[in-house]
Amino acid sequence: MTPFKRTLVLVRHGQSEDNAQDLFSGLRDPALTSRGVAEALAAGRELGRLGLRFTHAFTSAQRRAQQTMALILQELGQDDLAVRKDAALNERDYGALAGLNKSQARERFSAEQVRVWRKSFHAVPPGGESLAMTAARVWPFYEREIAPAVADDGCALLVGHGNALRSMLMRLDGLGPERIEDVNIGTAQFLVYAMAEDGRLARTEPQPAE
Repeated sequence: MTPFKRTLVLVRHGQSEDNAQDLFSGLRDPALTSRGVAEALAAGRELGRLGLRFTHAFTSAQRRAQQTMALILQELGQDDLAVRKDAALNERDYGALAGLNKSQARERFSAEQVRVWRKSFHAVPPGGESLAMTAARVWPFYEREIAPAVADDGCALLVGHGNALRSMLMRLDGLGPERIEDVNIGTAQFLVYAMAEDGRLARTEPQPAE
């Protein structure tokens, strides 16, 4: 029996090789660092301490998220849970910024331009996506695949990426473009949501299982 029903847990992937070098990653496909592995395992232990057992699992087509998912499920003893992997959940495409570290990007494009590309909801880096464009593929996947699984008394785990998850928080937490600029999700940080009868999700703080 699932201790938590109608529950969604969002987790950002653990530290990647690009994170460790302060690189814009986007659609690049780095692996987790040893620290990232430790972070993912720690997240799994904490989810287990809270008594969470998952009926559904979703992640992107990118390695850092898939590795984090596998490590969390390993820690929970749920290695056999089927995981739905889909490119709709991929990180935001940073285009020309991908592979540059933050200092290089500021030197090439100016500090203010890089800030706008990183934080603005609508600004598009050359050859890449805005946060609005990311949301336009992430949110329909949530409505089509994830929300029905949660509504059917499910407990769903979504392991994703910083910007893809930020685009979801705009809807889930009712955040406007200005407020989302200040939201940051740490590596392997997780957020728990409970679904009400009307289908709306609200952030919750689950207590450890007895």
